[in-house]
Amino acid sequence: MSKFLEKHKFPFLSAISLLMILIIGTARFLGFTFPGTIWALVPPFVAILLALITKEVYSSLFIGVALGAIMAANCNFTGTIDVLTEDAFIAAVTDNAGILVFLVLLGIVVALVNKSGASRAFGTWAEKHIKTRTGAMLATFALGVFIFIDDYFNCLTVGSVMAPVTDAKKISRVKLAYLIDATAAPVCMIAPVSSWAAAVSGCVESETYTGFELFVRAIPYNFYSILTLVFIVTIAILGYDYGKMSDFEIKAQTKGDLGILDVSMEDEKKERELEENGPANPPKGKIYDLIIPIVLLIVICILALIRNGSIALGGGVGIAEALSKTDAYVGLPWGTFLALVIIIFYLVLRKVVTFDEAMECVPKGFIAMVPAITILVLATALKNMTNGALDAKTFVEITMKGAGHLQWALPAIIFAVACVISFATGTSWGTFGILIPIVSVVFPETSSLYFVGISACLAGAICGDHCSPISDTTIMSSAGAHCNHLDHVSTQFPYAVSVAGISFICYFLAGFLDKINLTWLSIPIGIILTVGFLILMKFATVKKQDK
Repeated sequence: MSKFLEKHKFPFLSAISLLMILIIGTARFLGFTFPGTIWALVPPFVAILLALITKEVYSSLFIGVALGAIMAANCNFTGTIDVLTEDAFIAAVTDNAGILVFLVLLGIVVALVNKSGASRAFGTWAEKHIKTRTGAMLATFALGVFIFIDDYFNCLTVGSVMAPVTDAKKISRVKLAYLIDATAAPVCMIAPVSSWAAAVSGCVESETYTGFELFVRAIPYNFYSILTLVFIVTIAILGYDYGKMSDFEIKAQTKGDLGILDVSMEDEKKERELEENGPANPPKGKIYDLIIPIVLLIVICILALIRNGSIALGGGVGIAEALSKTDAYVGLPWGTFLALVIIIFYLVLRKVVTFDEAMECVPKGFIAMVPAITILVLATALKNMTNGALDAKTFVEITMKGAGHLQWALPAIIFAVACVISFATGTSWGTFGILIPIVSVVFPETSSLYFVGISACLAGAICGDHCSPISDTTIMSSAGAHCNHLDHVSTQFPYAVSVAGISFICYFLAGFLDKINLTWLSIPIGIILTVGFLILMKFATVKKQDK
């Protein structure tokens, strides 16, 4: 089947597109309405299915966007073009303008650090001090946790810094992509000082709690984020993998095939290594030429986020209150731009790069981000179709309210619903933007399950985002690791689903234990279940290999 699709991909996609248009046209002729119904989820599911089948994400996303435009325009041809142009792509670029600028600036910073040879210096140091594969994975995990301010920042920085280290220990690039992805959004979602905390705070309308206070009080029950971190540490220490990840890891260790994207010839491989690690002859760049730019970026971006929130509130407010009202789409580009200027001056004055070399990094940084930017725009356009033009929120709200009588089971139900929405739309921010107001209606603020319900919404949004091939953080993780995007999705999926299953059980337990005021027990139980599951999986994997 896969070989057939490789040869006949265009006819296959054309046939699927015509079939879907025929189904939508027939449904419209029969009087079906699309906005606010289950039909609103058809475009993203078609896009995801096609991406997984064809392993080609650009055309799959475009087909999903086009189907959404056809439905939003009620099958009118010129109306479809209008929706596709204005509501989908122009709106996607406009909505993401700040993040697109941030990505380009971040790409330039990464190119500068690589040009200085600081990444290579770190790799040389790591080769001497990090002796094992487990150490390399735990070091990647630690750096991912350290860069907690923003998931995009995390994905690109950790990938650039740790690739030489993981390559030296023969860890596949898809495993690196998983480590990046699993310490990006999950960490940001439990870090009070992050762009995610600001996004969640902005979705809250409460008479009792500030958005920031609600975010902090929901952290202990964000099972998916917490258990994902437990999962990473445990599987690194146990030293094994399962599912498709195992195949890539075996290939990396036995054949040296790390799965670096687009490397098919030896000269291309050498060229990529030169770009990532600097010239073969050791340059002047030192480890601190890597550490100082990263610290500058983190500190300046945090200050920029605080400044932005303070200005929004008229000044004279505390850090927590400022962060609750900050706009990450403005604060992050502002901080990154200032940091970039300082980093250029620093590296030039250090004489590790010349001014001309620094300027050469500007287009290189932009070019490196083009694939990620393209997918991000397509994914956002699909989100606009689903959440905007087709009003998926109404369908979700009706579905959720129908389950209102199952109070103790609602956290688990909310988690599952958030997973589905986030997976289908590829956006966790959009998901909790839809669900938090609904959860606030389902659970009164006086209810002891209110924070658990909010946490379930946030955790489900992260989980679906983590699994989805059209998620921006999933896209950025594969870009940061320089691996095939759909290889990253297929190898990460079993791990993410494993943690999701345990989290689902924990939310059921939280609802049940709330009756006897022992909700907190669900956290240690979740950790025990995660570690126990991985130990059992290792025994099962070893037993299977012995046979």
